[in-house]
Amino acid sequence: MSPESWLTAEVAGPKKASVITKPEIADAMIKRAKRPVLVVGNIATEIDLEDRKLIDYLIDLAKRCQIKVVATAHTNAAFLERDFAPDAVMSAVDIANRLADPDWKGVDGEGAHDLAIFVGLPYQMAWTILSGLKHFAPHLKTISLDNVYQPNARWSFSNISIKDWIMNLKSIIGNQET
Repeated sequence: MSPESWLTAEVAGPKKASVITKPEIADAMIKRAKRPVLVVGNIATEIDLEDRKLIDYLIDLAKRCQIKVVATAHTNAAFLERDFAPDAVMSAVDIANRLADPDWKGVDGEGAHDLAIFVGLPYQMAWTILSGLKHFAPHLKTISLDNVYQPNARWSFSNISIKDWIMNLKSIIGNQET
């Protein structure tokens, strides 16, 4: 049985995300990417995972993997409070439009991104952005690291518990250590 959208009224069509059944799948995709980018939404500043916020896990991931980070909404303040400067600050719609352009030179001007990792955007917004990228950015692979299934990403966790989500994030971050 395939996973269902977190909001059951949403129908993604015949092409749906492959499920990240083990954190090693996401880990391998991140390691293989030449120019990954992490798009972080405002929900990452609100979600408590054990004794840390989701944004703290994302900072660890970005540092260990040397991933460029785009802060959307008001996440920039949360990053700066943690002495971490994102590579860009822009709206989620703006970064989506830029990622869809194969000629865009990336947040650092050094070339197009080949992998976009989305975390912490409101579900409906991520749904719409990932749908647009699925249809209009064939050059870009996408991963949703949220704990709810995003069928429009290329890869996504299924609908998983917070406990399993923490375990998976820790595994991905830990596997990225060199």
